[in-house]
Amino acid sequence: MKTVILAGGKGTRISEESQLRPKPMIEIGDRPVLWHIMKLYAHYGFHEFIICCGYKGQMIKKYFIHYYVNQSDSTFRLMDRETVVHELFAEPWKVTLANTGLNTLTAGRILKIRDYIGEDEEFFLTYGDGVSDVDLRALLDFHHRQGRTVTITTTQPPGRFGALQIDERDRVVGFKEKARTDSAWVNTGFMVMNRRVFDYLGDGSEMLEAGPFEKLAAAGEMAAYRHEGFWSPMDTLRDKAYLEELWDSGRAPWKVW
Repeated sequence: MKTVILAGGKGTRISEESQLRPKPMIEIGDRPVLWHIMKLYAHYGFHEFIICCGYKGQMIKKYFIHYYVNQSDSTFRLMDRETVVHELFAEPWKVTLANTGLNTLTAGRILKIRDYIGEDEEFFLTYGDGVSDVDLRALLDFHHRQGRTVTITTTQPPGRFGALQIDERDRVVGFKEKARTDSAWVNTGFMVMNRRVFDYLGDGSEMLEAGPFEKLAAAGEMAAYRHEGFWSPMDTLRDKAYLEELWDSGRAPWKVW
């Protein structure tokens, strides 16, 4: 079963980093967030990826071209123009890098990789900028039980801001972290799609999360898998610092491999 990763956007909300590289190549620790996402899918036995490239997509291609050398000790015999890679480390991945355009919207990016899906009845889809400890096998089982065209993983993220308790004299008398139950359900990515989804994408001129999702919801063809565990996007420098702190401390919940 193939996993499609949307990795073509410009990442304007974290422009301090994305002006230099595509958002999925921004690192957590010393590895791109894209690598972390792929490791999650590989942990559950899904090793075939289609990456929808766009903005600075050549940097993603270069990463995989040089993957073996970067992961292993190497000897370069410059006069002989020879490279020896020691203890070759290879992930069991098949990676297709598709140029889906600089300004293409997400529905259009999926349309552009339709041929790479082939005749497969279903595929995973996720964003190239968020990490989670979602159980992908449980998600897939849920999708099969529901029998709908699309299943999205949803969660109630903890509030980013604490809740103040203020008395009648405008004094702060208490402070507590905003509970998950105070938050709305959000789409985390980590979706499963039946190939029927192509019938809802139109000409690809919309964001997937707009017209196509609205049509699917109206037709009763979208299910929500409720995830109570960890999820975090990497939209801002604050998010990056938070994820790096978790990784560096050895407490990264998404590291299930």
